[in-house]
Amino acid sequence: MGCACPSDSLCKPARFGQLEQVHVTGITRRGLRLEWMAALGVALLIPAAYAQNGPQTATRATLTVDGRGEASVSVSDIYDRPAGGVVSIEEEGRILAQSLLDGEGQAQLRLSLPGGEHTLKAVYAGDSAHLSAVSAPAVAHPETPGGVPGFSLSVSAVAPATLPMSLTAGQSGSVNVTITPVNNGSLTAPMFTTLSCSGLPSNSSCSFAPEDVEILPTTPTSCTTGSPAASCPPVSLMVIETVAQTGELTPGPRRSNPVAWAILLPGFLALGGIAFGARRRRWLQRMALVALIGLVTTLGTTACSPLYQYYNHGPPITPATPSGTYTVTITAESANGVTALDSSTTMVLTIK
Repeated sequence: MGCACPSDSLCKPARFGQLEQVHVTGITRRGLRLEWMAALGVALLIPAAYAQNGPQTATRATLTVDGRGEASVSVSDIYDRPAGGVVSIEEEGRILAQSLLDGEGQAQLRLSLPGGEHTLKAVYAGDSAHLSAVSAPAVAHPETPGGVPGFSLSVSAVAPATLPMSLTAGQSGSVNVTITPVNNGSLTAPMFTTLSCSGLPSNSSCSFAPEDVEILPTTPTSCTTGSPAASCPPVSLMVIETVAQTGELTPGPRRSNPVAWAILLPGFLALGGIAFGARRRRWLQRMALVALIGLVTTLGTTACSPLYQYYNHGPPITPATPSGTYTVTITAESANGVTALDSSTTMVLTIK
């Protein structure tokens, strides 16, 4: 047997120990195989996830502005492929206009710029596939008549704290709209501007506080950061309200009205008797017809009343503000006593 022990009884523990050692070794090898399989699975998953999400590609933005305040923006990646998303035109941190890029990675924006020199830049916000980018500064010299009073608009985020604004249906958002006077020193009387907005989706609205802004010859045209409101151009708070869908309430259990049955049941029986006797008497036939018309009219009026509809079918469903991305135009209109004036800016709103 190959046993070195003096008796078989002494060999059994040795054989048991060998079997135990072989069993432990098998478990160890199986554990190593499982570890190798797990490592291989991770190695395969990482490239797949990397390929699915992918790194964001670097982008570049270019900006040109003509003498009429027409700005052209183009955004592409390092492979000259057009980028998508939102681009803003900024001057000294103020957003003068905001727009969506089209399928060619371009946007055309109309700027309301006062006379003088303006150093502008295009700021691309980036998206899931592209990094953000800032264009080289572009200097604009708008062709505006000298000395004519006017104003320009700019926006800044309040809540949410960043632009473009993104809301879920049912939420509200707000931005500050700054009205910067232009050549207001030549005013001979106060100039009032009225703010409004357009381009919002259905089931949403905007409001301004204040809606009418007064511009005086002494109204500041600029201010430094941290200055009190009296030392800065006037600001109006614009609030955008959206609507969430309201579901239909489950109507409660219908309860029979004993008073109604006390009236309707004898009425039905009387109509039946009149109809039975109408075969021999013509005037009973006419009476039955009149009574039937009156009963149908009463029941129809009751079933179509708002209170009946509410108790039996619940309140109507209010549709939610539709999801999507929209370009909202903010406009200020006024008159200097001779001609009508207006200035506008745009912002991008996304409803989720």
